[in-house]
Amino acid sequence: MRMNTRPQRNTWNWLISLLAIGFGLLTLREGGAVLFVDGAARQAAGHYVPFVLWFNFLAGFAYIVAGVGLWMRRHWAAWLAIVITVATALVFLAFGVHVVLGGAWEQRTAVAMTLRMLVWAGIATIAWHRSGTTVPAAREH
Repeated sequence: MRMNTRPQRNTWNWLISLLAIGFGLLTLREGGAVLFVDGAARQAAGHYVPFVLWFNFLAGFAYIVAGVGLWMRRHWAAWLAIVITVATALVFLAFGVHVVLGGAWEQRTAVAMTLRMLVWAGIATIAWHRSGTTVPAAREH
């Protein structure tokens, strides 16, 4: 009898993996339409903030990689989800500075960045707990 050393894929793993991949695909489609197609999507975007749009578009690739890693139950995928969350928070902060300094922006950008933060903070939290990853203890000198 052969024992399976890998834990069975469970509903949470399945859910966050597909959420990350789906979110990445949608991000690439929507961001790509504004960045690369001079049409209705760009006009509907209004006063989009270019650095936010480029970050989100490029992050879409990282979302897909993280989703695949989570699907395959790789420990690095939990770390990547944390990096995505932190990077998104930093861009959201920069967006806030842009707004405070009087830059043009759309309310939907603030809503979308809030949604991204919540989704990735949730994915990172679940992935971290599911991965069994621990932070190394600090050494005493």
